[in-house]
Amino acid sequence: MSPSAEIPKTYDPNSVEEHWLQEWKDEDNYFDPVSTKPQFIIDTPPPYPTGNFHIGNGFNWCYIDFIARYKRMRGFNVMFPQGWDCHGLPTEVKVEEIHGITKNDVSRDTFRQMCRDLTIQNIEKMRATMRRCGFSTDWSNEYITMMPEYYRKTQISFLRMLKAGDIYQSEHPVNFCTRCETAIAFAEVAYEDRTTLLNFFNFDGVEIATSRPELLAACVAVAVHPDDERYAGCEGKSLAVPFFGYNVPVITDVAVDPEFGSGAVMICTFGDKQDVHWWKQHNLDLRKAINSSGRMTAIAAPYDGLTSKECRERILADMKEMGILVRQENLEQRVGTCWRCKTPIEILSERQWFVKIHSEGIIKAAKEITWTPDHMYSRLENWASQMEWDWCISRQRVFATPIPVWFCDGCGEKILPDEADLPIDPTAVSPKHACPVCGGTSFTGETDVLDTWMDSSISVLNVTGWDGGDIPERFPAQIRPQGHDIIRTWAFYTILRSLALTGSKPWEEILVNGMVLGEDGFKMSKSRGNIIPPEEILKDYGADAFRQWSAIGAATGSDIVFAWNDVVAASRFQTKLWNIARFVLMQAGDAGSLTEDSMTVLADRWLMCRLSATVAEVTEAMESYQFDRAIRAIREFSRDIFADNYIELVKGRLYEEEGPARDSALYTLRTALATICRMFAPISPFFSEECYSYLNAGSVHAAGWPDLSFTDADAYRNGALLAEVVSEVRRFKHDNKMALNAPLGAVYVYADEEIDDAGDASRALNATVTWTTEKPQLERVISDVKFSMGVIGPALRNKARGFMDAVRALSEDDLRSGVSHVTVDGEEVAIPEGSYELVYSFRVAGEEVDVLTLNDGVIVTVSRIA
Repeated sequence: MSPSAEIPKTYDPNSVEEHWLQEWKDEDNYFDPVSTKPQFIIDTPPPYPTGNFHIGNGFNWCYIDFIARYKRMRGFNVMFPQGWDCHGLPTEVKVEEIHGITKNDVSRDTFRQMCRDLTIQNIEKMRATMRRCGFSTDWSNEYITMMPEYYRKTQISFLRMLKAGDIYQSEHPVNFCTRCETAIAFAEVAYEDRTTLLNFFNFDGVEIATSRPELLAACVAVAVHPDDERYAGCEGKSLAVPFFGYNVPVITDVAVDPEFGSGAVMICTFGDKQDVHWWKQHNLDLRKAINSSGRMTAIAAPYDGLTSKECRERILADMKEMGILVRQENLEQRVGTCWRCKTPIEILSERQWFVKIHSEGIIKAAKEITWTPDHMYSRLENWASQMEWDWCISRQRVFATPIPVWFCDGCGEKILPDEADLPIDPTAVSPKHACPVCGGTSFTGETDVLDTWMDSSISVLNVTGWDGGDIPERFPAQIRPQGHDIIRTWAFYTILRSLALTGSKPWEEILVNGMVLGEDGFKMSKSRGNIIPPEEILKDYGADAFRQWSAIGAATGSDIVFAWNDVVAASRFQTKLWNIARFVLMQAGDAGSLTEDSMTVLADRWLMCRLSATVAEVTEAMESYQFDRAIRAIREFSRDIFADNYIELVKGRLYEEEGPARDSALYTLRTALATICRMFAPISPFFSEECYSYLNAGSVHAAGWPDLSFTDADAYRNGALLAEVVSEVRRFKHDNKMALNAPLGAVYVYADEEIDDAGDASRALNATVTWTTEKPQLERVISDVKFSMGVIGPALRNKARGFMDAVRALSEDDLRSGVSHVTVDGEEVAIPEGSYELVYSFRVAGEEVDVLTLNDGVIVTVSRIA
C-alpha cells in the first residue's frame, strides 16, 4: 500500500469494511483435508432459515468467528462450516400464510417444493448478513438439511438405530400440539404462568376439584390418599361419572396431595404426566376424549365436535344447571405450551416413533466433555437424569425428512429400504422386493416425518466427514458453540446420537453462550418490539463495532443486554486507535528494517515488557474463551499504556534528528502497533486489516498470533516509575491550569536508584528533570492562611476583616503553635474554632517548590518558572 503519510484522517467503517469484503477470498478460510496442521473443527449451530439473521444469531456467530480466526492465527487447520436446519413447522406455517392454503390443500410434493423455495430465498438473505458481519465461514463445508445429500445421512442414522433397537414404534402418551397437529418432544414444551379456575363439583357423592372439566369423558378412576380419613373405606367402590353414566373405581395412591382441592382427584387419560403415571401403575382403561385437532371425540357425546375450550364452557354451564357445581376458585398454573405457537399442549395416546433415552451413558459422555462455563454441565445432567419418557421423534407434518419405512398391507410387517437406495420418500416409491413374511406386494409408506432435531443432531458427524460408513477419521470435533437455551435439545440429542452411532462423545469441548436481551432487559422477541436487526447497527457503526459489543458485553455464558452505548463506545475506541495508528505510521511506517537490537532506551524496553504481558493476558483469555477480558486488555493497553503514557513520553525523541535513540522509539512504535493489530484481528478483523495494511506487511490474518516474551525486570520497574512521574507532573500542570507543554523549572525525582531515561522525561515535561538517590532536604513553611467565611462572618460580623488581618500578622511560630485570642481595633477577640487553616509549601535550598508524593516513597519536587 501507499506510504503511511497517506492514511486518511478519519476512519470510515463502512467504506473500509466494504473494501475488504471485496478483497478477501473465501478460499482463505477453507479447511484443508490434506493439511498436516492440527485440526480444529467447529460444530456450528445450523440456524433456522427465517430470512432474518437476528442479533442473537449474530452474537453467537461473533463468538464462533473469534475462535475460528484466533485458531487459524495459532496455526490450526480450522473448519468453520455453515449449516442450515431447514425442516420444520415454522416454514410450513409461513408457506400456508403466504399462499393462503393449508398443507392439505395441495399435494405433499407441491407443498414441500413451496417450503424449499421459501427456504432457499431466506438462506440467501441470511448469507448476505453473515458476510457483512465479517464471519470467516468455510463455505466449502456448507450443508443444508433439506437437501438429499444431507437427509440421506439422517435416514441412514435412523435405520442404524432402528436395527440396533434404539428406535422403536409404539402407541404411547405423547405431548401433542393440536394447533400444529403434531407430536412434540418434552424439550419442545415451553411453560407459561396462567390463571385458570379450579372447579369443585359433586362426583356421585364425592367432591372433586378439577381445572379441566372437559376431560370428564376421559375419566378412568378417582384417586385419594390412603391416609386421608375423609375417604376411609372408599377404596374399591365404583362411582358414576356425571353426564356420561359409566362407572370408574376409587383407588388409593400416596402421590395424591390431600391438601390440594378436595383431596380427591379424577384420573383422566390424559390431563398431565401424573395421569400417565397412574394410568400405567394401576393398569387403567384408556379413553380418548380429545383428538389430534383438539376437538372432542365421540365418547364425549353430546359434546363431540366441540373444541376443548367450548366443551369446558358447556360442561360448566350444565353443572350449574344440574346443581352439582359447588364453587370455583382462581388457580395459578404452570401450563405446558408448544414452543412454536404457544398453544397449550395435550397428552394424547398416539402411535409414534421413539428413541430410547440411555441417561447414564449420556451423562457419562457429557462428563468427558470440557464445558465452558463449567456450571452449564449441570443443566444437561439435570435434564438427562429427569427424563421419564423416551424421545418422540415422529411428526405429523410434511416438510421434514421422511421416515424410511413401509408397512405390508397384508401382514403389517415393517419393510426397510437398503441403505444404498437412500434417500427415499416411502409415500412416493415402493419397496423393491416383496414382503419377506407373507410375500405381499402391496405396501403403505409411513406418512409421519422426523423431528427436525433428528437432522441437526448429526451435524457433528456430517462436518467431520461421515457418509454413512465407519466413524470418520476427523471425529470427534474440537468444539461445539451454542446457546444455553438449547442444551436440553441440540446438545442432549447430539450426545445421544453420537453415542448410538459411534460409541463416543461428539466433541472435546462445548462453549455455551448466553442470550441477547433487549434494552428493556427482556429476551428479544417480536411480540415485545425490542428486536434490533444487525443491519441497523452495521449501517451506522460497522461490523467491527458490533463485534466488539459482542465481545465485551458479558462474561461467556451470561446473558447480554444490548445497549447502544456499548456500540458507541466500541466505535469511539476505533477512532482513538485509528488516531494512534496514524501517529505511529506517520513516524514509523517505514521503519520495518529495524530489529529488536535497535531498542536501547528505557521507555521502549518498558513498553515492550508491558506489551509482552498484554499478549500473555490476551492469549490466556482467548484460550479460555473470555472474550470480554481479551478486548478489555487490548483497550487498556492501547489507550492507557501505549497512547496516554508511552507516546507522550517519546514524542520529543521522535522529533529529534536521526540516531539510535530515535530508531529505538521507531522500532517500538511499529512493533506495538503491529502486535495490537494482530491481537485485535479476531475480534475486529476489518479495522485490524486496514491498519496492518499500511505497515506493508501483508494480511494481518495470515501474520500469525503474536509470540512476544520480552523480559527486562529493571526496565519494567524503572519504566513504570518514569511513566508515573511524567503522568503525575502532567496532572499537576492540568490541576494548576497550565498548558501541558508549558515550561517548568527544575524537576527533581528522589528515588532509590538513578534512572537513565535518555531525556524522555525532560522533553515530555518541558523541564530539566534530574533523577537522584539523595534524600530531599525539604523545608516546610507556611505560605498562606485560608479563612472560613462561613465561620468568621456570623461570629465576628463587622470585625471579620480586622480579624483576618490580625491572624495574618501573627508570627509563624504563633501560627504553628496556635493562639486563643487576637487584638482587633484594640479589643481582645477569641478565635472561633474552625475559622482558618494553614496552607503549607515547601522549599529546597530556599527556593519554593511543589512536592508530589508517589508510590513507594518516591518524591518529586517541581519548580515553577516565575
